[in-house]
Amino acid sequence: MTEFNAQAPLNRILLTGAAGGLGKVLRESLRPFAKILRLSDIADMAPAAGPREEIQICDLADKNAVHQLVEGVDAIVHFGGVSVERPFEEILGPNICGIFHIYEAARRHGVKRVIFASSNHVIGFYRQDEVIDASAMRRPDSYYGLSKSYGEDMASFYFDRYGIETVSIRIGSSFPEAQNRRMLASWLSYGDLTQLIERGLFTPNVGHTIVYGASDNSTVWWDNRLANHLGYQPKDSSEQFRAKVEAQPMPASDDPAMVYQGGAFVASGPFGDE
Repeated sequence: MTEFNAQAPLNRILLTGAAGGLGKVLRESLRPFAKILRLSDIADMAPAAGPREEIQICDLADKNAVHQLVEGVDAIVHFGGVSVERPFEEILGPNICGIFHIYEAARRHGVKRVIFASSNHVIGFYRQDEVIDASAMRRPDSYYGLSKSYGEDMASFYFDRYGIETVSIRIGSSFPEAQNRRMLASWLSYGDLTQLIERGLFTPNVGHTIVYGASDNSTVWWDNRLANHLGYQPKDSSEQFRAKVEAQPMPASDDPAMVYQGGAFVASGPFGDE
């Protein structure tokens, strides 16, 4: 296992998507890892910047704006973009152009570490009775999943060509608690998400590492053996929510939420046929 360097905080970390659900959580939990946390989104990021914070509105589809955003940062925690399934045209700018702009800006400004919020929807068409690792062929379940698959390719390319290292976290379902049967397998606590980001920021020699973002759940779909060098040891488990979840009505056996790892995303759309 690669040594984990619990070192002094980085000078400046950029967090994109800071106005989103997970962005608001990470605005608090990433503070120990940076002397300055630069927060960015296209939406309002209230409250105003506090001590050791910078706020910078930025449209990820705007290449020049992203280049200005990345200047002076040591690492990027990239959670920006559309986070649900939408028509392709709505995904294109923030998710696909946006990830290119992030890596190009990282290259130009000498940033060597990125944490990329990928998604389980990169492999959403695997069935729930399968266990896969990061070597499994990608099977995106949506335009959103396609955009995250493209982001992983971007991360791989920029490592191979320019030496920019990335940890791509295939986030399962990161919420305060598991809300349904699918989430008994996919749930990722906020604390475990923060630990994954910390490991991604400070573990040396990660190259491009793909890690599944799930807590220590009893129901397992994802094998993280290919990311063992990160030393990720989840502390939480969805088991505490099982009784509450299993008290819910049982969905039909052919419901995508009961069949596929990506759940309902496999059946979203098509858009624009009307």
